[in-house]
Amino acid sequence: MKYLDEYRDPQLAKELLERLRRKDFSKKEIRLMEICGTHTVAIFRSGLKELLPPEIRLISGPGCPVCVTANEDIDRAIWLSGRPGVIITTFGDLARVPGSSSSLNIERSRGADVRIVYATLDALEIARANPDREVIFIGIGFETTAPTIAAAVQQARRLGVGNFSVFSAHKLLPPAMRALLEAREVNLDGFICPGHVSTVIGANAYREVVQKYRVPCVVTGFEPLDILQGVSLLIDQALDGRAEVENQYRRAVTWEGNVAAQKLIEEIFEPVDSTWRGMGVIAKSGLGFRQGWKKFDASERFAMPEIQVREHPGCKCGEVLRGIMRPPECGLFRTVCSPQTPKGPCMVSSEGTCGAYYRYEKDTKRYENPPQSRRER
Repeated sequence: MKYLDEYRDPQLAKELLERLRRKDFSKKEIRLMEICGTHTVAIFRSGLKELLPPEIRLISGPGCPVCVTANEDIDRAIWLSGRPGVIITTFGDLARVPGSSSSLNIERSRGADVRIVYATLDALEIARANPDREVIFIGIGFETTAPTIAAAVQQARRLGVGNFSVFSAHKLLPPAMRALLEAREVNLDGFICPGHVSTVIGANAYREVVQKYRVPCVVTGFEPLDILQGVSLLIDQALDGRAEVENQYRRAVTWEGNVAAQKLIEEIFEPVDSTWRGMGVIAKSGLGFRQGWKKFDASERFAMPEIQVREHPGCKCGEVLRGIMRPPECGLFRTVCSPQTPKGPCMVSSEGTCGAYYRYEKDTKRYENPPQSRRER
């Protein structure tokens, strides 16, 4: 099939890998971070890490929307699920993420009305079918899902649905990229930029990162050859001493992005400071409701109490998300933490780094040395 088989051609993959092996790295290790959970899973599933020259190290970053959702936001969602007459709607992975002392799945087993939906408009339909109940959609995700949630809010106003609201825990990726670079915990030579997010925000959204921090960015698709070509473009830039934005995923991503989706987000939401798991508060990295739309903000509709947040002892999801630790280095990995008994979101989510390591990586001894920080170099 076009756009599938041609991006999985073994011969083309061999040629790309041979080209990379002929590069003169001069014993320099080049560290590239993917900031998309779909990329993380694709890299592990296709075995790309084992095929690349040893001088190229791929590091997984904060690319999983479920994983970067802060514990305090999970706790708030759990608190909302306990309000009388409330129906909580959410995507499937989030329901299993443990908060400080419970999860939405556990609350559902105790009688809370928590429903899994596949689209925000499904949640709106539940609200229309239950006019005597308050229906809250737990809004997580990056710029990819934000337009669909904004569209559902817009539709709720148009139809006069007054019992529908959204708890917004959305995240914006470029501010997180800047925060990673400013923290200087990991020396990065380039970013493998997300394809899905970039269809909305466009490849131009990464120019500030490139210009300010001199770190190359390449927007990449999700098939093995997409990722290999993206890695090759980043290696060329790193070895040439260049820092540019390149768009490998031209069949889906434009430079300006989806302008209509951007306008929809801007109509309903505005950038706000937001807490990321393991990264703390990042300025203007989340989306909050604009003044004219706050009637759909669950945080405004329900007076939330101060919540005492407690992280699971020993869970290293925060360090994994920042790229300073690999899952096998966590003491809980494969012992008490598994997909069946997850202690943190990186093992829960289908896009989580810990889950990808658990399912696909058998030889964890190769990852004994932690990533080197910029301060160490």
